[in-house]
Amino acid sequence: MFFLSILKPLFKPSVNALLTFMEDASVLVIVLTFFVFWVGCWLPVAGILAIFLNWQPNKPVQPEQKIPLLVSLYLLAPLILWGVNWLSKKSFSDYGFIVNISTLSSLGLGLGLGVLSLVVVFSGQLWLGWCSFQKSNIKLVLPIFLPILLIALLVAAIEELVFRGFLFTELEQDYPIWLAAVISSLIFALLHLVWEQRETIPQIPGLWLMGMVLVLARFFDSGNLGVAWGLHAGWVWAIATIDTAGLITYTDKVSDWVTGKNKKPLAGVAGIICILGTGAMIWFFL
Repeated sequence: MFFLSILKPLFKPSVNALLTFMEDASVLVIVLTFFVFWVGCWLPVAGILAIFLNWQPNKPVQPEQKIPLLVSLYLLAPLILWGVNWLSKKSFSDYGFIVNISTLSSLGLGLGLGVLSLVVVFSGQLWLGWCSFQKSNIKLVLPIFLPILLIALLVAAIEELVFRGFLFTELEQDYPIWLAAVISSLIFALLHLVWEQRETIPQIPGLWLMGMVLVLARFFDSGNLGVAWGLHAGWVWAIATIDTAGLITYTDKVSDWVTGKNKKPLAGVAGIICILGTGAMIWFFL
């Protein structure tokens, strides 16, 4: 305590200067500060995990390697964002992340809408004969049902807080709403290239459109992230469950640009229709 009492006056001017700088900083400086600190704090953690997971950056990330890396990255985001908020005197509620009953209700609504939209799209593909349903794999769903849901909720919560919350809100201060939505959605899409470039490149337009619809979901939820969080989680949950359990097999009756390049719905016309249809439902019914 004696040493702290000596050091505190030495650090106080620097802290005050930093607080003043962040309060007067431009939107781009605040955004860059967050992403630089986020990645900078994660890299040492990623390095340690890479050793234990035997992961090499120049090789594709395997699913069993990606999940620990992804979770460690995402768990750091709220802490870094809290620090940036403290410096700029803001809170998570400024970004639409409010913990209350209304948010939980919106979360459930978005979750149901996300799953329903994919059920409709895949039902249409099954009816057209573009894919087939593997009934024998239904038994594989139960063991993975809850774990995938929890991961989906975590991933969606962090991504919505960062991109539709922090990034969109900050950009909105200096740019028109439509431009803030376009830029934040583009950054959201491009950052997915960090994990898998070959499979992600065809998904970039779909990911950008997904970001735009999620901004729309926040707009129609009175600025809160509940619907966007649930919608995002519902999509991740449904797609990850289908892929992990092998519930769908494509028949190759149409081009994979229709059903989804590399079996990724967002890289095909069907996925784009799903996103556009969901956006239309939000626009007309929420």
